[in-house]
Amino acid sequence: MTPRCYVLVAWAVLCVFTLLCSHGAPVSPTGAHLMLCQSHTRCGDKFYDPQQHCCYDDAVVKLSETRKCGNCTFRVCFEQCCPWSFKSEETFLVKVKSQNCSSGLFSDDRVCSR
Repeated sequence: MTPRCYVLVAWAVLCVFTLLCSHGAPVSPTGAHLMLCQSHTRCGDKFYDPQQHCCYDDAVVKLSETRKCGNCTFRVCFEQCCPWSFKSEETFLVKVKSQNCSSGLFSDDRVCSR
């Protein structure tokens, strides 16, 4: 190559480098989640982000979703509504999902009347 070609190549590299750097650091769009390396969780035939949703009765629901359990409400992603008989009266218990409905009454259980 002639010295003139080296100058043109250096000038072209400098222009391309300046053009690429003038846009700043790449930024992801607002609200976008990088899910390439995260595990995907399925609920039926749908995928969902377990940091924002859970699967309840084969439906994807928000973590803040609540439902009625007798005269109480329970958070469907974290709790469950269990039928419970107490002194021949049909009532309900709200229990943490990790507990079995047939297990005894725990201090963090909530008793809900019909």
